[in-house]
Amino acid sequence: MQLTKTLLAGTALALLAGGASAMDLTFVSWGGAYQNSQLKAYVEPYVKEHPDVSVTWDESSAEAVAKLRAMNEAGNITWDLVDVVAADAIRLCDEGLAMEYDPDELLAPAPDGTPASEDFGDMIVSDCFIPQIVYSTAVGYRTDMVPEGEDPPSSICDLFDLQKYPGKRALEKRPINNMEWALYCDGVAKDDIYDVLATDEGQERALKKLDTIKSDVVWWNAGADTPQLLADGEVFMGSTYNGRLYSVIEDQHQPVGMLWDMQVFDLDGWIIPAGLPEDRLKAVEDFLKFGTDTQRLADQAKYISYGPARKSSAPLVPENMKQHMPTDPENAKNTLLYNYEFWADYRDDIDAKFQAWLAK
Repeated sequence: MQLTKTLLAGTALALLAGGASAMDLTFVSWGGAYQNSQLKAYVEPYVKEHPDVSVTWDESSAEAVAKLRAMNEAGNITWDLVDVVAADAIRLCDEGLAMEYDPDELLAPAPDGTPASEDFGDMIVSDCFIPQIVYSTAVGYRTDMVPEGEDPPSSICDLFDLQKYPGKRALEKRPINNMEWALYCDGVAKDDIYDVLATDEGQERALKKLDTIKSDVVWWNAGADTPQLLADGEVFMGSTYNGRLYSVIEDQHQPVGMLWDMQVFDLDGWIIPAGLPEDRLKAVEDFLKFGTDTQRLADQAKYISYGPARKSSAPLVPENMKQHMPTDPENAKNTLLYNYEFWADYRDDIDAKFQAWLAK
């Protein structure tokens, strides 16, 4: 578990200034460019206004469900605020490991007075989920490795075409997104993907399609892996979060292009672990009212190409970033919406089948 201690100077100043009670909160996120966007957009501004508060980062969001289960069993909740994808928020809520909340009590209204429940709208997919951003899992490719005479990849199914586009692929070491893309590229209509994937036959069909590229896949666990593999030229194509690809293209100036076709839209946000002590809960709630308001979520888009979850934030996104958002009309011609309920219901079973397939 990698811990990064940040923002402690404010606490020392507060103690010197008047003996204020220090509050050290542990926030859990994903590391990398996304965590940095959170730090810059709302954690640093909040701590500047509240010098009695410091934040410790734990980059364990990918393991949040398992770790919160273990903490609950041990009766020792050491995390104060946890960033998770929407499907994991649903699971944690169903298991009683995340706290239910009232959006209009906990979260700030929009500047025009629109209640938070209306401003976030359908983005609140669980009674425990506090949305932050809309992101997508998309595919990047090395522009300098496109075979001579061929156009750059334009379809997600180019991922499976090793003859036209030879080279290694980087895919996440889990069934989510991979199974959907496999079925789509095996001829399943987009609207039927989850109905087919709910069956044993559909799951086997997806794995059989993935078999066609399995020997050429580098499996990744962390969102930073694919950008590094692309930057090093170790893979031709690879999936990761669109913000990670934005960073490798715009910040690192690597010869990488975006394949937006069949990008999978998803939501990411906070959950509050159930059972926090009253003093820590009060501090977390105060931070959330600030950190999820209209301006703060728009500010996050300055640092990473993820769309803010509040309607009132969208007009405030900087113009130079709008073209890099997964929700931009030019980028969203053919998208797939992550099915939260499906994966909440089927995740454990399909995970087991996928891991068994990997081990073959």
